[in-house]
Amino acid sequence: MRKIICSLVLLCALPGVAMAYVNRDVAILRVMNKDAGKVQEIKIPVGDEVRFEKLYINVRACKQTDPFEAEDFWGFIEIAEVNKGQIFSNWMSRNEPGQNPLQHADYDVWMVKCE
Repeated sequence: MRKIICSLVLLCALPGVAMAYVNRDVAILRVMNKDAGKVQEIKIPVGDEVRFEKLYINVRACKQTDPFEAEDFWGFIEIAEVNKGQIFSNWMSRNEPGQNPLQHADYDVWMVKCE
């Protein structure tokens, strides 16, 4: 039992294992219409839904890493398409845009930052 507790304490003390986040009120996303070649940045307050062409984009949470850590932004984003329903519901990271991308034939959506 003592070894397990010591291992857990050591694991929590390692840098980068336990990160602190700061909640932010606004997410800034970059949306691209692939057919038109149109790219636009949009600000979405947490809890609000914004329409961009055929998409409804809802931001549930926007978090920034602790100011003393390497800067990254995370947002929990839900995206629905008109007449098709929800097409995306997951976390997006600015530093790792390919980890959880919106995979859609007409649109790309990226996390830019939180304010």
